[in-house]
Amino acid sequence: MERAAKPAKAKIEARPPAARKSRTADGSTGRELEKRLTETLEQQAATSEILRVISSSRTDTQPVFDTIAANALRLCDARFSAVFRFDGELIHLAAFRNLTPEGTAAFRSTYPCQPSRGGTTQRAILTRSIVHMPDVLKDPEYVYQEAAERADFRSALSVPMLRDGEVIGTITVYRDAARPFPDAQIELLKTFADQAVIAVENVRLFTELQARNRELTDSLTQQTATAEILRVISGSPTEIQSVLDVVAESAARLCDAFDASIFRVDGDRLRLAAHHGPIPYGPVGEFNVPLVRGTIGGRTVLDQRTVHVVDVQAETEEFPEASQYGRRFGTRTSLSVPLMREGIAIGTIHLRRTEARLFADRQIALLQTFADQAVIAIENVRLFKELEARNSDLTEALEQQTATSEILRVISQSPTDVQPVFDTIAAAVLKLCSASS
Repeated sequence: MERAAKPAKAKIEARPPAARKSRTADGSTGRELEKRLTETLEQQAATSEILRVISSSRTDTQPVFDTIAANALRLCDARFSAVFRFDGELIHLAAFRNLTPEGTAAFRSTYPCQPSRGGTTQRAILTRSIVHMPDVLKDPEYVYQEAAERADFRSALSVPMLRDGEVIGTITVYRDAARPFPDAQIELLKTFADQAVIAVENVRLFTELQARNRELTDSLTQQTATAEILRVISGSPTEIQSVLDVVAESAARLCDAFDASIFRVDGDRLRLAAHHGPIPYGPVGEFNVPLVRGTIGGRTVLDQRTVHVVDVQAETEEFPEASQYGRRFGTRTSLSVPLMREGIAIGTIHLRRTEARLFADRQIALLQTFADQAVIAIENVRLFKELEARNSDLTEALEQQTATSEILRVISQSPTDVQPVFDTIAAAVLKLCSASS
């Protein structure tokens, strides 16, 4: 009987030893993650800071540009950084950080300049695209080698600021070694460029809003002043002085003048009719100046046009008398508008400033409106007085006709007695001649 075979021993395969994690690799990965997290937090902090500056600088882009330049320098590991503005023709240096005095001088001598392919910023403006030069000295089109040497840089990155497809500037960073900028830093500069555009647009919109508000305020103020003058005109049909006083006060206040006066032609003289301000004149109605071309008012009346002189004290030849008055009263800029009635100058309204500063176009237009209102007031008073005189004449004629009719009636009723006729005549004489018995 055969013996049963012994069962074969199962083969046990040896397992390869488990791979042991490298502590060095773990530490390197951790440090890399920590570095990325730190960079991300720094970039977020920089973005938040720029947005904060934007929100607090509604009328000025400079603080925003300064903040962007500082953050671009720090976060892009740059030698120095700069922000440029483009006005449609020339590129201007708007802000920079960490430039040496010699580098600053090099950049100041380079800018403003026109867009071209010869430089990093110039090319970014010209092409409206990012320009990255890891080594500017190896770029065949680069022409600013001297500036690169003086400012000590070899690589440059320029990112354009684009608003509605139009370039308005760039952010540019520079390194002193021929070393490219990584993609993360390029993306960061693109974010900064977008924020710079927001800042520029905010300032533009806020400035436009302020200008519009000023225009509306000025318009409302002018309408109020016009309404006040018209109210005074309607309330003073026979008295011109109160109207001219209001016109002079309104002109000085709304045209930002130190002094306002109204003169009326009186033969060969200009006589002061109203005055508002601290510059001394003689009494209203008494003070007068000759109606000659050497005075501002005289030239205005004789030429029948507006005369605007920046500094009367300097116009010794063109306006000898006015120059003398300017030195006497301490005035410089003068603006005079004629009071025109039926094509004839009947006077002037005159503004003066103690500093040499021309009046704005809107102020000149406003003064012309005041001149028209002064003429309306003068004409209204003249017409009202003429109407009063005419009415008085008509009333007197009617009373005379009535008295004559009454006497004729008494005569017809007293054919034999003259006494009633004499009594009626005496009564009529007393009434019509305002005589006392």
